[in-house]
Amino acid sequence: MFDPKNLSPRKVSFYTALGLAVPISLIDFIIEQNWKPAITSFGIILIGGYLLFSFVLERFIYRKIKVIYKFIYQTKATRRQETYYKYILPKKSLDEVAVDVESWAQENQQKVATLQANEEFRREFLQNLSHEFKTPVFAIQSYVETLLNGDSVDPVIGRKFLEKTAANVERLTTLLQDLDEISSLERGEITIVKRNFVIQELLKDTFESISIKAEQKQIHFSIKKGCEAPIVVNADKEKIRQVLLNLLENAIKYGKTRGSIKAGIYKTDDKRILVEISDDGVGIEEKSLPRIFERFFRTPTGRSMDVTGSGLGLAICKHIIEAHKQTIHIRSTENVGTTIGFTLDAKKD
Repeated sequence: MFDPKNLSPRKVSFYTALGLAVPISLIDFIIEQNWKPAITSFGIILIGGYLLFSFVLERFIYRKIKVIYKFIYQTKATRRQETYYKYILPKKSLDEVAVDVESWAQENQQKVATLQANEEFRREFLQNLSHEFKTPVFAIQSYVETLLNGDSVDPVIGRKFLEKTAANVERLTTLLQDLDEISSLERGEITIVKRNFVIQELLKDTFESISIKAEQKQIHFSIKKGCEAPIVVNADKEKIRQVLLNLLENAIKYGKTRGSIKAGIYKTDDKRILVEISDDGVGIEEKSLPRIFERFFRTPTGRSMDVTGSGLGLAICKHIIEAHKQTIHIRSTENVGTTIGFTLDAKKD
C-alpha cells in the first residue's frame, strides 16, 4: 500500500521509475499506435530507472545517512554494525531517519544541559568548600601570628586567642569528618544495620544530649499530642540518631528564643512511619527550599546566623535516609517556622 510518509529507498526508486515509465510508454503508444514497443519501452524504463535511482539513492543519499548514523553512535563500526548499516538501515524511510536524528539531538541536548548543570554545581561546590575552609584557616592564622609576633602578650588575651584557635581547629575537624562521611555515604560504603527500636525514646535521648543548647535559648521540646504512644521502627538506630541530632540542632540554632520544637510520629500505612521535626523559627524562603539538602548550601539568613556549622548536616541526613530507601522532605515559611520529615520502615517481626 502506498504510504508517502514511510517510503524506503527501494520504494522511492520504484515509484520514481514508474512515474517516468508510464507517461513515456503512453506517448510511445500514441505515436506508434502499437502496444508492443510501448510495453517494451515501459519495461526498459521501469527496470533501468529503478536500478539507476536505487544506485543514486544508495550511493549519494543513504551513504551520507550512514555517515550520520556512525556519527550518532560515535564509534568505529563493528562487523555487526557494518551489517546493520549495509542491510537494515537502507530499509528505513527518510521520515524514520529524521525521527532518529531528532531523538539523538534531544538526547544530546539533555546531556549538554545535565553537563552544564553539573558544571555549575561543581563550580558552586568548590566555591562553598573554599569558603568553609578559608574562614577557620584565616582565623587560626591570624591568632597564631598575633601570638608569635607579640613579645609581651597579656596572658588572659593569649589564652583567649588560643581558645578561639582551638574552636576553629575543632570546626575544621568537624568539616573534614562530615566531608569524609558524606563521601562514604555517596559511595555506598557505609553499611546500614537495621533493628527494631522505639522512635520516641530515641527522640528524647537525642534531645537530652543537646538540651544545654536549647536551655541557652529557652527552647522547649515536646512530642505532639496523639503521638506519645510508643511506635517501633526498623532502621539503623545510630544513623537515625545522627539524623535527629542534625535536625534538632538546626531547630535550636534557627529557632526563636523561648520558642518550641515539636516532634510528630505518624503511621502512614502498615509499612511506613513518618517522623517530623517542627520549629517556630526564622523559616526558609520558598526559592531556597529545592536546594536545602545540597552540600554546603545555606540561605542568606542561615549563613548570617551560623558561622560554626559545616553546611553538610542536611546533605548527610538526606543520604542516610536514602540509604534506608526512604524519603525526606521539608516545608517552611519565613518567620513562621520549618518542618522536616522523613519516613522509616515500620516494625519488622
